[in-house]
Amino acid sequence: MKPFAYTSDPVRVIFGRGTIDHVAGEVRRLGCGRALVLSTPQQKSEATDLARRLGALAAGTFHDATMHTPTDVTERAVALAREVQADCTVALGGGSTTGLGKAIALRTDLPQIVIPTTYAGSEATAIIGETKDGVKVTQRTLKVLPEVIVYDVDLNMTLPPMLTATSGMNAIAHAVEALYAQDQNPVTSLMADEGIRALARALPVIVADPQNVDARTDALYGAWLCGTCLNAVGMALHHKLCHTLGGSFDLPHAEVHTVVIPHATEFNAAAAPEAMRRIAAALGASDAAQGLFELSQRLGAPTSLSQLGMKAEAIDKAADLAVKSPYWNPRPIDRESIRHLIGNAFHGRRPGA
Repeated sequence: MKPFAYTSDPVRVIFGRGTIDHVAGEVRRLGCGRALVLSTPQQKSEATDLARRLGALAAGTFHDATMHTPTDVTERAVALAREVQADCTVALGGGSTTGLGKAIALRTDLPQIVIPTTYAGSEATAIIGETKDGVKVTQRTLKVLPEVIVYDVDLNMTLPPMLTATSGMNAIAHAVEALYAQDQNPVTSLMADEGIRALARALPVIVADPQNVDARTDALYGAWLCGTCLNAVGMALHHKLCHTLGGSFDLPHAEVHTVVIPHATEFNAAAAPEAMRRIAAALGASDAAQGLFELSQRLGAPTSLSQLGMKAEAIDKAADLAVKSPYWNPRPIDRESIRHLIGNAFHGRRPGA
């Protein structure tokens, strides 16, 4: 076994059913008493209900969390946090709401409690991506790592099957890249294997039977593992492409991950054969990239960037942006190869076409 380094970050995780009832106690455990509850407009009623549950512990609510964490929204949320003298945030929702909580923490050092309602996994990371003037910039800093994550399976039961599929594929992408990361290690790789396996097993069941509690539990468990992988090691080409496509062309985050991950995996296949073997085994497939593509098809998830609203004329710009300040990747990247990859993803072709 080659030498490795592994860092375990101090995050408190509460997992189960009905765990939203623990949130008030967690606010107090942090030594706080004025929580600002965050959500998207779509989850305003759930956030309002949570604030009601918190009673005197809730200082206010902010319901304008937005995809890709635009800085102008963050500035409004920070102003409200200061106005109501919030001493912590409670983010209820998916990656958009979690990202807003992190952006507030980056600017104010307020502690965070996150209650995920999707499988995005960003709640488990010290990574934040913010968008300003059409450009998404990502950084890693412990200032944005949530102090507490409350996983409540009951809150995921109503996540629509298609959102479940794309959110789950987003999580799988984190684990896929962890297996060939520059700083991959045995601990993270074990979590990645288990995370992919749990989600690949659960997602088709949920799409067929959205109220299957066991499958919902497996999916949330897998999402936590995949998010932990994302936090523990560096990411590569896939995440660079998704940040470029999402932030620069305003494409939906999870759906972009779903479309791109089979193609990024195929791109890196020859350079990371052991990772490919493990990915395929976790998927129960003979080939990693084809297995990911076929899982998306089985789930009825989008398989092309054109389905997400991207225009063909954007392919060249996306390729230019993707090779600018690239992430480390097991296979060297060049513009021609990346343009071909994006073109395949745009048209929804099979990986390697």
